[in-house]
Amino acid sequence: MAGIRKTARRATLYGRLSAFVVFSAFPFYWMVIATFKRDHDLYAPANNPFVFNEPPTLDHLRTLLFDTHFLTYLGNTFRVGLAVSAITLLLAVPAAYSLARWAKRWGEALGIGIFLTYLVPSTILFLPLSRFTAGWGLQNSLWSLILVYPTFTVPFCTWLLMGFFKAIPRDIEEQAMVDGLSRLGALVRVVLPLSISGLLTVVVFSFTLSMHEFIYALTFISDSAAKTVSIGVPTELVRGDVFQWGPLMAGALIASIPVAVVYTFFLDRFVSGFTMGAVK
Repeated sequence: MAGIRKTARRATLYGRLSAFVVFSAFPFYWMVIATFKRDHDLYAPANNPFVFNEPPTLDHLRTLLFDTHFLTYLGNTFRVGLAVSAITLLLAVPAAYSLARWAKRWGEALGIGIFLTYLVPSTILFLPLSRFTAGWGLQNSLWSLILVYPTFTVPFCTWLLMGFFKAIPRDIEEQAMVDGLSRLGALVRVVLPLSISGLLTVVVFSFTLSMHEFIYALTFISDSAAKTVSIGVPTELVRGDVFQWGPLMAGALIASIPVAVVYTFFLDRFVSGFTMGAVK
């Protein structure tokens, strides 16, 4: 009887896990199917939408790559993401280290206050920030996104890194300074190498968030050559009520591949970064 109950529990667990995997993987499966389906196969009501009823085609990829500015959008997205990740690290690391080491009693409250600014909806902020970018002459420039995106990446990453720095014993830094290192030297040569999971989490989080952001990019950028993937694909491939589903899904698929690869290679560090930084 005990063996039957154990088998039933295991079957239930595997069943739930299988359902979750199918639910999570279905959007990617649909993107692949829609990317390579022919238009007639894609729009015919009588055809099964989940399989290839006709031979696959590369026409949608050709349309996306050669009839739109998709490669330009992709390049703009990577430039913005890398710049935002670098700015976030430069600002969040010293802020989090200062709050974790020197703020004492009010450091935790101040860290939570900084984190709460991350929760302010972008629908409230995009109007004043658009005035800011217009006043500085940054409209239709990638610099408008590079300067605005850290306003929501830095607060969260500062709060996250505080947990990492608090988890590192002060004795390690004090010993490094006894051996001749300055406070900055101890931070660079001792603390940061021990916080590599947190730093990778900050980079992945900042890059992913800037890659998927829509409202600010739509508000600040109108020139086609300066758009990112998040707004370039939907605005250029949707004409009124006509959706070019094949190229749209091809663009979504290609844009999701780099993020999927990064998450695959750094998944363990990314998960430990979120859990350790949030719990400590």
